[in-house]
Amino acid sequence: MGTARYSGEFKRDAVALVESSGRRIPSVARELGVNPESLRQWVARSRAEAAASGAGGEGPLTPTEREELRRLRKQVRELELEKEILRKAAQYFQGDGSMTGRWRFISDHRDLYGVQRLCRVLSVSASGFYRWIAAAATRAARRSADEDLGARIEEIHSESNGAYGVPRITRELRERHGVVNHKRVARLMRERGIAGRHLRRTVRTTVADRSVPPAPDLVGRVFTAPAPDVRWCGDITYLPVGGSWMYLATVIDMHSRRVVGWSLAEHMRAGLVIDAVRSAVGARDDDVRGVVFHSDRGAQYTSAAFAEVCRAYGIRRSMGRVGSSYDNALAESFFATLKRELLYGSRWLTRPQARMAVFAWMAWYNRKRRHSALGYRSPVDYERQHATSVDSLDLVA
Repeated sequence: MGTARYSGEFKRDAVALVESSGRRIPSVARELGVNPESLRQWVARSRAEAAASGAGGEGPLTPTEREELRRLRKQVRELELEKEILRKAAQYFQGDGSMTGRWRFISDHRDLYGVQRLCRVLSVSASGFYRWIAAAATRAARRSADEDLGARIEEIHSESNGAYGVPRITRELRERHGVVNHKRVARLMRERGIAGRHLRRTVRTTVADRSVPPAPDLVGRVFTAPAPDVRWCGDITYLPVGGSWMYLATVIDMHSRRVVGWSLAEHMRAGLVIDAVRSAVGARDDDVRGVVFHSDRGAQYTSAAFAEVCRAYGIRRSMGRVGSSYDNALAESFFATLKRELLYGSRWLTRPQARMAVFAWMAWYNRKRRHSALGYRSPVDYERQHATSVDSLDLVA
């Protein structure tokens, strides 16, 4: 296979991830699955353009100015980290900023931010934290009891098909097992990402264009494929950002559940899904002729512009029925996972903030997240294993 082509959107987001995280380029490159030298060139080019723009046409920065710029950037990154820590701490404490809660927060986040920084931001002593760590044995029995209660909570939540929240689960526990504190139930549910189902504001993303003949259904609710790039599926969802919305279009390989392409924008025009498909084609080295792309019958997917792009790449279009989420269940399931894991407890105030969060989560999902349908392997690992098995069969043949 040749070298993958990356869209301008992907490159900008990759550079932004390097600049905002303060991590080393090889680390970010491994996470994104790109060549470190390519990422280094993207970062260098972006910094050069930024320096030229900031110079106002007065020539390059002096060594002293560059050093001051590096110092200020480092200071800004540190302030952003402190702000992020305080935001996460406020969500974590849920109004209970006790010393024990602070120690637990530091313990849960020390690998990400470091003990010294966390203690400084939360105004506690590092020595006190290490004394709390040393007393871990005394908390073993409590953790064991929490695990037992957590299993009972998950059982009741599952029995209710995800409908029960803290009040009803607490009541059911008291009926079955005796007295239990509702605050303890709330804490265990929060730690396990369990929440009751409730109505949310929705945005209609599928608007069928009945004047355009739909493509046939080539999938028939069979959302599997024997190899990569045999069947893809795609859809659009909305993400709340501040007081408005952004729209995410994806292209998912049915073989590995890998998100091979996506695009994020402030609109739902046909260009959104076209950009997502072009992103997928570039990620697959342009070798996608014959792949089936399955979607709903939204106006974006029935548009002439989208049909022309699919024709140009040799992509065969497939569509489910109007108003049936089961006909595109894999895409629906992916969006449910994304919203549950990415949006839970988060609130984005700006579009760049939302874009960076989605970009980082997509990279983690493809390369790290274990998928039960794939034998608890990540999509990238699953494709790699498939390629290895195919190569082995070729050698035997």
